[in-house]
Amino acid sequence: MSGQAPIDSRIIVALDVPSLDDARALGRAVAHAVGMFKVGLELFVQAGPASLRVGVECGLPTFLDLKLHDIPETVERAVGRASAIGARFLTVHAAGGTAMLRSAVERARKEGAGLEILAVTVLTSLDRSDLACLGVSESVETHVERLARNAWDAGVRSFVCSPHEAARLRDVLGPDATLVTPGVRASADAAKDDQKRTMTAAGAVAAGADWVVIGRPIRDAPDPAAAAQALSKEVSEARAARGGG
Repeated sequence: MSGQAPIDSRIIVALDVPSLDDARALGRAVAHAVGMFKVGLELFVQAGPASLRVGVECGLPTFLDLKLHDIPETVERAVGRASAIGARFLTVHAAGGTAMLRSAVERARKEGAGLEILAVTVLTSLDRSDLACLGVSESVETHVERLARNAWDAGVRSFVCSPHEAARLRDVLGPDATLVTPGVRASADAAKDDQKRTMTAAGAVAAGADWVVIGRPIRDAPDPAAAAQALSKEVSEARAARGGG
């Protein structure tokens, strides 16, 4: 372990790696510069609840990014298990509907372990043409707002959106909403890979993000520790400029 993360670090590093050993190596390399680890489908399918040990070992909370979307009872029970294994954040799809969202929030509150439900609005890999294929005629921004408003009414207070919708959601939902933005790249001209709505870390924070999720720009860097440190500095400066720390 390289040391504790700065207390104001708002970077969530995605442990999108194929094994628990790989996750430990990446986690230990960057723990000094980030505020949270994200465990997604690849690592969770491979290692299961043991994947959250990386955060425990490094002294950082874990964001469990499973994007649950199922009937209310199934999601509620999964929320109970996520709470029991120590997750700090857990994602559910905002498109899952009011009953599912309410069940997730109420179960997290009932467990009393500090688990926070994040409603995923529109994936950063989608754009307007993708929504049109799904029968959604409105713009991405309008659809994100519609989903977020419904989730807010169901009791959700934390949201995943692309940096491009962060400012709009901040205006609509106000300061009490927690906004988490994936789709962050190291520079404006960096490769987007399979993401379509991306932005730099500083741009995401300026737009209103509370946390930025960073995966490939750290994981695939020649020196992940140095990349994490540089991005942490960028985020801290952007937060200071915005008046957020």
